[in-house]
Amino acid sequence: MARTHVIPGLGKRRLAELTTEEVDRWLADKSATLSTDTLRRLLSILRQSIRRAQARDLVKRNVALLCDLPKGQPGRPSKSLTLEQAERLLKAAGDNPTMNAYVVVSLLTGARTEELRALTWSRVRLDGNPPTIDLWRSVRANGDTKTTKSRRTLELPVRCIEALTKHRDLVEKQGAESGRQLEEFDLVFSTTTGTPLDPANVRRAFRRVVAAAGMDPMSWTPRELRHSFVSLLSSSGMPIEDIAHLVGHANTRVTELVYRKELRPVLTRGAVAMDVFLP
Repeated sequence: MARTHVIPGLGKRRLAELTTEEVDRWLADKSATLSTDTLRRLLSILRQSIRRAQARDLVKRNVALLCDLPKGQPGRPSKSLTLEQAERLLKAAGDNPTMNAYVVVSLLTGARTEELRALTWSRVRLDGNPPTIDLWRSVRANGDTKTTKSRRTLELPVRCIEALTKHRDLVEKQGAESGRQLEEFDLVFSTTTGTPLDPANVRRAFRRVVAAAGMDPMSWTPRELRHSFVSLLSSSGMPIEDIAHLVGHANTRVTELVYRKELRPVLTRGAVAMDVFLP
């Protein structure tokens, strides 16, 4: 975010000469295209940068602290697949060997995209009892998961086991052709040379699967597989506490806040229960 927004807009300006009016204008320009949440993060980056300069006596005051956060554009609302759409997507993914396992594991475990891109074969136990997957790392700057609660070990559904087994066979075949061993690739999901996947490449590959499933490819992103995981579990009647635990949320508030539209209304359950107890 710093490379894309802060440095091009303010990077040439000397901090000692930077004014509040310049920061306000920069934020106002960004508010025409960015969401309020993104603007908040950009302002935080700028404030932290100037604070570091203050600590080294390079600047006297932090002008970014004097700026108010403008209202940005409405964020793109997240959505989830219906059961019928999920089935179509899984069928389409089955015809795409390079994306099949990625889509299946993401949709059926609720793993974050950054967790899957950092997943290594040493964290996958297909022959375990039960078969499990360790979501302990991510491609974030420090390699850690988003929160401490996000570090979790999940039992794998049968469909994930089948997809990962086929994917492992594909990786081993590629390794044999290039003279490499499976351990040298290490990453479960990588390029053909074993290097980490770029998020833009994942989006493009995922949208090809979406198009093959007969849906609008520009309306869906890989992260919405995680939303769909929550939605499908909620519609099946699973308690919100269990769903939050599976997706690695620190508490149920996060799950309800982010996925509220997808969750089955909890308040209706009291009426259903009373109809059973006191018909």
